[in-house]
Amino acid sequence: MKYKNHKYFHTKNNNKKAYMNKQKIDIIKNKASNPNKTSKDENTLSENILKLKDTVVGTFKKSRNFGFVVPDNKKLGTDIFVSKKHFMKAKNNQKVVVQITKLPQKGMKMEGKIVEIIGNINQAGVDMMSLIKEYNLPYEFPEPVIKQAKSIKQQLDDTDIKNRKDLRNEEIFTIDGEDAKDLDDAVNVTKLDNGNYILGVHIADVSHYVKEGTFLDQEAILRGTSVYMLDRVIPMLPVELSNGICSLNAGKDRLAISVIMEINPKGQVVSSDIFKSVINVTERMNYNDVQKILDNSDKEVVKKYDKYVEHFKRMEELAHILKARREKEGSLNLDIPETKVILDKNGVAVDIQKYEMHFSNEIIEQFMLTANETVAEKFFWLEAPFIYRVHEAPDIEKVTELNKFLFNLGYRVKCGKEEVHPTAFADVLNKIKGKPEEMVISNLVLRTLKVARYESENKGHFGIASKYYCHFTSPIRRYPDLFIHRIISKYLSQGYNLSEEEKAIYGSQTTKYAETSSEREKIAQKVERESVDLKMAEYMEQHIGEEYDGIISSITSFGIFVELENTVEGMIRFDKLGDEYFIYDGDRKTLVGEKTKVTYHIGDKMKIRVIRADKQSRQIDFEKVVTEQ
Repeated sequence: MKYKNHKYFHTKNNNKKAYMNKQKIDIIKNKASNPNKTSKDENTLSENILKLKDTVVGTFKKSRNFGFVVPDNKKLGTDIFVSKKHFMKAKNNQKVVVQITKLPQKGMKMEGKIVEIIGNINQAGVDMMSLIKEYNLPYEFPEPVIKQAKSIKQQLDDTDIKNRKDLRNEEIFTIDGEDAKDLDDAVNVTKLDNGNYILGVHIADVSHYVKEGTFLDQEAILRGTSVYMLDRVIPMLPVELSNGICSLNAGKDRLAISVIMEINPKGQVVSSDIFKSVINVTERMNYNDVQKILDNSDKEVVKKYDKYVEHFKRMEELAHILKARREKEGSLNLDIPETKVILDKNGVAVDIQKYEMHFSNEIIEQFMLTANETVAEKFFWLEAPFIYRVHEAPDIEKVTELNKFLFNLGYRVKCGKEEVHPTAFADVLNKIKGKPEEMVISNLVLRTLKVARYESENKGHFGIASKYYCHFTSPIRRYPDLFIHRIISKYLSQGYNLSEEEKAIYGSQTTKYAETSSEREKIAQKVERESVDLKMAEYMEQHIGEEYDGIISSITSFGIFVELENTVEGMIRFDKLGDEYFIYDGDRKTLVGEKTKVTYHIGDKMKIRVIRADKQSRQIDFEKVVTEQ
C-alpha cells in the first residue's frame, strides 16, 4: 500500500488502486412488488442516465421471439426489450452491451439492440469486463499510441542525462507493495551534523517521454488516471512506459525530477531544491520486508539488507517526526480498514480480509505528502500556472448534523457559525482511538467531509491541514502529476522566467485539465469500488446461511447496514428484525421498536445470518440472528 487510507485525498493499496468509501445501495421502491410497472419518476431517471451514454451493459434473457436485457445499473429501473432481429446471436444469460433505440413511454419498456457480446455471466473475467464496458473505459490503446510508445528507447544515453544532476551513486530506494510494477517514486534520507534531516524524493520524469500534444499525451488526457480493478490494471500509459523506461526499476539508470528537503527536528521544511536528475535505484523494497527490518522480526531479511538497516531506521525516525507535526496541525487520521480481496486463478473471490497496514506504509505516505506540499508552495509563490489538489472545509450544516449524532456518544466537533478547523475533527478522532465506536465515527466523519478535487486555484487541503497541496508524486498513473511535471520542467529549463503569453497558455490548460482529471478520477473510483462490491457479493454467495458477528455501520429509513470483521457489508431489511413496526430517528440515526422499544444504534454489535448475496446486483442481505432466552 503506497499511501494510507485517507480516502478523501489519495490512496494506493497493494494493487495501487484508488479507493473511496463505499456508497450505500440505492433502492428503487415498489419495484419488487410490481416489477412490470414503470413510473413517471423511473422514466425520468432512465432518461437522465441515458443522457450520458446510449449503451447499457446487462444480462440477456432469451425467449423464442423476443428477449430482454436486465441492466447492471439498477437505477435504470426497467428491463430493455430486444426484438429477435436484434439478438446478434446472443445466448441466454450472456453479458451484453445493448444500444438504446427507444426510451420507455406510456407503460412500454425501453427498447434496444445488442451491439456486443461480452460473454457468459460465469465465465472468468466477464464480470470485470462488464464493468469496463458499463463505464466506457478506454481498455485498449489505439495503434498510434502503441506505435509511439514502442518507438521510445528503453535505455538512457548521454543526450538524455545532459544538464541533469547525477545521483546514481547515492543510496536510493523504492518501497511499494510486492506486486507493484509501475514504480514512480523513490526516496532516501541522510542526517546532518546539526540534527536536521535531508529527505530526497525522486519521481519518474514521465514528462521527458510524454511530450505535449503527442498521441501519448492526448491518450493520457483522455484516460486521466490508471484504474485498478483487483485482477487487472487499465493504465494511463502503455506498458513500455509504465512498467518500462519510466518505472524506477532497481539497478537501471532512470530520469527523475528530484525534490531535496532539509527538515528540522520539529518536522518543518527549512529549505528545498527541485531539479532534474538521473538516478539508479539501489534496492526495490516492499512494505513487508521494510517492516521486518524496523521490527527486527525476521533475521534472514535483516541479514539480506544488513548494510541498509541504518538508512531505513533514519526513514522511520523522520516519518515519526513528520507525522507528529501533521497531527499537531490537525491532519485527520481516519483509520478506516481497507478491503483485500483474494482471487483464485480464475478470478473468483475466495477470501475477503482487512488490508494489513505497517508503519513502512506510513513512511512513504509522510514523505510523499511532504514533497507534494513543498512543490505546491514553491509554485504558488511563483504565481505559476498549476494544478492543485483542493480539499475544502465541510459545510457547517453537515458538521451540525454530525454533532447531533456525536452528542449521544459524548463527543462534539467544535465549530463556529461559519467555519471549522481541522483540529476540531482531529480532537474527536484522537479521543475515539482504540474505542469500540472508532470505526463508526470515523466513517461518519468521512461522510461529512467534502470530496477532494483538482483545481487551477490553490484553496488548501482541509484533510491534511495544509495551505498548499498538489499531486506531484505519481505521474505514471495520474495526469495532473504529469502536467505539473511539464510545468516544472518548463520553469527549470527557462530559469524560472516564463513569458506572460506562455503563462496564459498553460493557465487555460490548468483549468481544463483539472476539470477533466477530476471527472475521470470520479469514474475510476466508482469502477474500483464497484469491482470490490461485486467480488464481496460473489464471495458471500458461497456463505449463504452462515452466521457472523458484525457491527451496525449505518441506519437508514429502509434498513440497517451491518459490517463484518472482514469489511463485508450487508443490509438487514426491517422485516428481518422482528415482528413489529420500527420508527426511524434521522437526527440520532437510531431505530426504535414501537412495541418493545428495542433500540438499534450505529456501532451496536449484532449477530447476523447471510440470507442472500447476488454479484449481479452487488447486493448482500442479512437477517438478525435471534437467540433464544
